[in-house]
Amino acid sequence: MKFHNPTADVFVPDGQPLDRALARVTHLGIGAHPDDLEFGVLHGIIAGYEHRCFAGVTCTNGAGSARTGPFANHTDEQMMAVRRQEQKRAAAIGQYAAIFQLDYPSRAVKDPNNVSLRDDLQQILAATRPQVVYTHNPADKHETHIGVMIAALQALRALPAQDRPEKVYGYESWRSLDWLSDAHKVVLDESGHVKLFEQLAAVFASQIAGGKRYDVAILGRRRANATMLDSHAADTTTEATFALDLTPLVTDPTRDMIGYVMGFIDEFREDVRSKLQKRIYP
Repeated sequence: MKFHNPTADVFVPDGQPLDRALARVTHLGIGAHPDDLEFGVLHGIIAGYEHRCFAGVTCTNGAGSARTGPFANHTDEQMMAVRRQEQKRAAAIGQYAAIFQLDYPSRAVKDPNNVSLRDDLQQILAATRPQVVYTHNPADKHETHIGVMIAALQALRALPAQDRPEKVYGYESWRSLDWLSDAHKVVLDESGHVKLFEQLAAVFASQIAGGKRYDVAILGRRRANATMLDSHAADTTTEATFALDLTPLVTDPTRDMIGYVMGFIDEFREDVRSKLQKRIYP
């Protein structure tokens, strides 16, 4: 594969030839930054763990991350090098089939006129043909995440129908998805894998020691999701990530993305309004 950025990197943790490694892939995660996969799609990492059938894509170079403490004086170039190595170590711990680091600056991902990322992702999707794809959700508040999600959907839509995955999930990151109605909420059960998560999270010292306790926050969210999911039943999971099903946007490439997402937001608005109205105007 030839990517747009000459600095793009592909790492196969167990040293298999690339074609053989990619033939194993059943689950593919597409994230914006180094650590987005580990903090967002543990579900896919778990699914592929024993057979090395999870592969990841990190789209940006990580240059703009917050930095304090031991990383306070790192230049962008130094931080990029640190984060690239962290992502490789996480791939080794998580027993990934492969990790692609496409090395885009965030500004390129956010540029609606730049189709390079879309084309790179289409190459990866064609080479891996995953059954399940995870990427950011359309209600995320981080613009780089939105840019990656749109490029991923465009790449998925461009595939021949027979090569598209069975499921595409938009996972929560810089905005939780607890507001989704239970009928539309995809619950990605990640119970019983706290130790693996902690091992993966510990790799990203540049973020955690650099001033962002993602390790604590993400585990707290997952545990809160499991407990707060159902007010009338005992917990059936201990850790869960919520996701939005994006499969309909891939199955029907003509479907309006904005209308699809706004439909869920309108449903949330109506749920809040109707519950209040019942008590205030009986």
